[in-house]
Amino acid sequence: MLKLMKSLSLVALLIANCAFAQPTNIQLEYDVSHNGSDFGTVKESFVQTGDAYHIVSTTKGKGLYALLGERVLMSDGYVSADGLKPSQFQLKRGDNAKKSLTANFDWTNLQLMMLKNGVTQTASLVPGALDLASYPYQFMFTPPAGAQVNVTLTTGKKLDNYVYNIAEENAIVKVGAVSYQTLHLVNAEVDGNKRKELWLAKSKHYLPVKYLVVEKNGDKIEQTLTKISIQSVMQ
Repeated sequence: MLKLMKSLSLVALLIANCAFAQPTNIQLEYDVSHNGSDFGTVKESFVQTGDAYHIVSTTKGKGLYALLGERVLMSDGYVSADGLKPSQFQLKRGDNAKKSLTANFDWTNLQLMMLKNGVTQTASLVPGALDLASYPYQFMFTPPAGAQVNVTLTTGKKLDNYVYNIAEENAIVKVGAVSYQTLHLVNAEVDGNKRKELWLAKSKHYLPVKYLVVEKNGDKIEQTLTKISIQSVMQ
């Protein structure tokens, strides 16, 4: 009996330790399609060093879409007790400086400063505000709970709150030979707006394995995971 109790205690300890294995280096790759045709690829990198994080997301077009140039999103900031806390967000499109955007987060004064074409606009920051590159990784720290998820983020042009409904708790998404049990989210305001959906893999720290955007005109842009690499450290 004593040996059994010790074995159970060891198992419980191992489970507890696994629960605190925090990802510090994540590499993701996606294929992107437009109305069912190949559009391009997305490569993403999340790296945490100490309390600082750095995220890069690079979209490259295929064929004629390659002429559009790369779209690069970057987010830098810190990991707090509540998850990611951005300090700067940048968006670049090819070599066109006019299409570059920068957003700086001033948490001391609760101000967001968004720079475009030399003109700065400001908005009031709210706790938990994120950016276009960092928000998918926040789910690692605060997995969605309840019937809805609220996300406040900046695109570099504006700061808005977005509401997603949890459409399905255990949606199965098959990627190649791998099946993921996911949490399926759909934006709450669909009528008259584009439809945005994402599927978060429960066994992969709630990282997105699939995105779907349906434009007002019916065009569909789908982004599906093709490769994933996760390195973690025990917390």
